[in-house]
Amino acid sequence: MRAYSPARTRDRRVYLGSHPVLFALLAATRRRRALRLGGTVLVHDREAFVAALTRIPLDRTAPGTTGGAAGRLTGGDLLFDQQGDTHRRSRRDTAELLGAAGVARLRPIWTELFEQRLRPLAHGHPLDLVPIAAEVAGATATALLELDIDPLRLAAATQEAAAAAARAHLPGPRAPGTGRRAEEAAARLSTLVAREGGAGAGLAVMLAVAAITTTVAALPRAAAWAADANLWGYADSPALADELLRVTAPTPLLPRVAAADGELPGGCPVRAGDRMLLVARHALDAHCRDPDPARPASAQIAQLAFGVGTHACPGARLARTQLGDFLRALAVHEPRVVRARADRKAALPAWRSLIIEAGPTRAGGQGLRAAKA
Repeated sequence: MRAYSPARTRDRRVYLGSHPVLFALLAATRRRRALRLGGTVLVHDREAFVAALTRIPLDRTAPGTTGGAAGRLTGGDLLFDQQGDTHRRSRRDTAELLGAAGVARLRPIWTELFEQRLRPLAHGHPLDLVPIAAEVAGATATALLELDIDPLRLAAATQEAAAAAARAHLPGPRAPGTGRRAEEAAARLSTLVAREGGAGAGLAVMLAVAAITTTVAALPRAAAWAADANLWGYADSPALADELLRVTAPTPLLPRVAAADGELPGGCPVRAGDRMLLVARHALDAHCRDPDPARPASAQIAQLAFGVGTHACPGARLARTQLGDFLRALAVHEPRVVRARADRKAALPAWRSLIIEAGPTRAGGQGLRAAKA
């Protein structure tokens, strides 16, 4: 039987390091399908999670929501919070950028970076995967948006702005000046992108934030899970990326506000103006079902990592392809985690540093062992 406890214990640290009180509350209430606490509804159950996104009318620009945070970053030039023809045109354009042809165009960028940046592992040198993930995320975003910006500079500005916006809109006490710092960080990012982005710079900011923050969070966390659970033998299976995205749930919590009254499965009423905290981590069974590439969760469950319905993330294909390439590049070295430090300020649960080194049989650059049955 595979020993998953070290992998799960390590990954839990990214939650406890970033928002310990919030995630302790979510863990304590996770056996309830949906639970009202004053004007806030905690949604844990998978069916209720889907219903909240597809059957409850949502105020997509309300303060304290993802859309509200996006509004801070973009000055109102949004994608997922638009309506009608404008929304459909933006979605169509974004889908073209992130579709099969778009991913094929971008793929050589990150595969070359993986090859170059992971090469020291073959010579026995340890590596920090977080700056590698940041460079890959920045390089992919600049190519996607056709921006002439240093990838690491874009990644740093994006992470700063996203973290400040998250601190300003997540529930809980806020330090004085939190809102002002969020506005200043958003202005710096917008200025950086607008300098090269021209028309539609707000949309470019939003796409950069979505792509970079999730990539920097997801790649190192998935690598740590694969190393601690010794999943490298499954690197050639597409199911490994899906299962690791499911258990890491890079965007584990979706804050939304109801625009009209409704009811969630289980009989929990929702009133207009209620804040709903949709726990994607629990809807995906990330807290209780370990990754198993030999017997993966259904595609319907795995897809919930990217949302559901008309506002689901259009970057799912890119995320799965990029993570799969990353895992295959790492598997050659069968690395193990030497040291990890959680990022207490990131917008999403993430590692601030994740130091790895090649496994004892791979430090000399030997080939990948045969895949497990």
